[in-house]
Amino acid sequence: MKQIWTISMKHTLLPMFLLALALPIATAAAEQPEAQIKRGETLYAASCAACHGADLKGKSALDLAGSGVISRWPGWTAADLFSRVRTMPYGAPGSLTPQQYLDLTAFILDKNGIPLTGDLPAEPAVLARIPAQPERGARRDETLLTKRDITAEIGGGPTQAELDVAGGKTTDWLFSTHDYGGQRFVDISQINKGNVASLRPVCVYQLGDTNPFPANPIVYKGAMFITGRNSVVSIDAATCRLNWRYDRTQRVAQGFALKLNRGVAIKEGKLVFGTADGYLIALDAGTGKKLWQREVTDPANNGGGFQSVPMIYDDLVVIGPGAGEQGVKGWVGAFRLATGEPVWKFNLVPDDGEPGAETWPSTESRRHGGGAPWGTMSLDAKAGLVYVPAGNPTPDFDGDKRPGANLYTCSVVVLDVRTGKLVWYHQVTPHDIHDYDLTQAAPQFSATVAGKLRNLVVAAGKEGVVHVLDRDSHEQLYELPVTTRQNNDKVWIQPDVTADNSTVCPGLIGGIEWSGPAFNPATKMLYAASVDWCRIARDPGDMSRGYLTAIDATTGKMAWRYNSQRPMVAAVTTTPDLVFTGELTGDLLAFDAKTGKELFRFNLGAPISGGAVPYAVAGKEYVAVASGAVAAYWQVAPGASTITVFALR
Repeated sequence: MKQIWTISMKHTLLPMFLLALALPIATAAAEQPEAQIKRGETLYAASCAACHGADLKGKSALDLAGSGVISRWPGWTAADLFSRVRTMPYGAPGSLTPQQYLDLTAFILDKNGIPLTGDLPAEPAVLARIPAQPERGARRDETLLTKRDITAEIGGGPTQAELDVAGGKTTDWLFSTHDYGGQRFVDISQINKGNVASLRPVCVYQLGDTNPFPANPIVYKGAMFITGRNSVVSIDAATCRLNWRYDRTQRVAQGFALKLNRGVAIKEGKLVFGTADGYLIALDAGTGKKLWQREVTDPANNGGGFQSVPMIYDDLVVIGPGAGEQGVKGWVGAFRLATGEPVWKFNLVPDDGEPGAETWPSTESRRHGGGAPWGTMSLDAKAGLVYVPAGNPTPDFDGDKRPGANLYTCSVVVLDVRTGKLVWYHQVTPHDIHDYDLTQAAPQFSATVAGKLRNLVVAAGKEGVVHVLDRDSHEQLYELPVTTRQNNDKVWIQPDVTADNSTVCPGLIGGIEWSGPAFNPATKMLYAASVDWCRIARDPGDMSRGYLTAIDATTGKMAWRYNSQRPMVAAVTTTPDLVFTGELTGDLLAFDAKTGKELFRFNLGAPISGGAVPYAVAGKEYVAVASGAVAAYWQVAPGASTITVFALR
């Protein structure tokens, strides 16, 4: 999900002459600023941490380090930051002394990596010469802790052959969605509907942050690989013992994207992931050592950051930047697995002269047209086709500024994985005016529909409808709403509010979010989690709810439905007779895959918005689940980013 920022600048910058009048005459600056920074740290803990977080990474208010307030306005100086700090604490601006505000400013600058040669002086002209941001191109701090080298166990895998058969019987979980087709189906049965009630936690690993945690871990040969906002971690998948941990500091960037990472891809001993500040990075899966890094986009200049999980096929890494609302012109591209070198790029909002450009009114409207992908891709490995879900057009709600269908936004875009050439597309929502991103181009599966065995793919997103398309004929065979839908033809004058005050459903964060449906070949059913929330601008959290809907994949009819008291955004996973998912209430759930009967419930104490991953190590089956924080607009108490591993007692 993408953050919608509303930031008041009413009290941000005080005139310099008022600033000068407010401060006493400066004394000579000390040679070292440590004492001032320490005083600021103490003040911050007492006056600021409750809202902005003990580590400045945000809580109920914006983060103040990395992606926080400073980075949103390039060119800020210490004077600008000082003026902003003086508007705090919330509800009591100016309640501290001028010296205390200077101390806080020094502490915040220090936490953002700004070197200070002495105490900050109370002189506006001097403060204005001190930058509040690191210089572009400055070294990015990185740390690597290796407790156990697992290179021997990894053995340079998985190979392409192992990835190709991941959709079959395997005890590993090799993709964020399990396999190229994104079925999220695991053919293991040691844990089954007869004994699932006996699952108990066997180990826990905490990443050490409270950022949103929608990640899906992957598992290969007994090693689990997890991503946090600024980290990649490998643990033993049976004991949670740390193998290694890689941490990095993000550069200045902007937007909600910086608060999360949805996962890594693995092949031939390499882990590849995109970062929200625009880098593509490869690590050694055995040691965590960085193999290469490539700067692909610049989020500070409307380049977007990476939100989706890469797809690796052959020697190609396929990924595209998200954050369309930040003025990004969406695209997806391929990069060499060995080096990160660019290979091809396809514009999801066309350039001049490209097919689809005629569906936009002008070159300018396309320059920042959105369409940025942040959901789940899938791959038809036999055909060599990658299926990409394109996001919404921008501006989100003002369709008058971009008349036309606005290709290829809100579409499944099918490309030749080796060349990036367009093969076909299906636009789910032409000329979208409700921020109805397409978030899913998965799962791919085969089923008999109308008496014919067909190769199929699901297209779904925030409009709240599961569309099933024939991958060969490209026709839509059926669709089924999985949340409340009403007044979708009406125009919002602001998010969730129409001119006649009618209710539009789904609302701004309704429908199907970042976790897509699962397909069970044993039951021939699709399972989709969804959000039912019409107007978040007016409705409190207790007005929202969620569903887990089982769909007969041969008919498109609903088979059963589970009603949740809160939106359902966690991933759905299925085994031959079970369905696993989680709730924002913190409950891990297991259902009978055929009937929907609830068989297991365990509360983890924090929202579940990531994956539940079944796998086996040394013949013993486990289920790992990611729990932690979600964005504040979901209106649930946050928790620490945690992996909990379950097994039969």
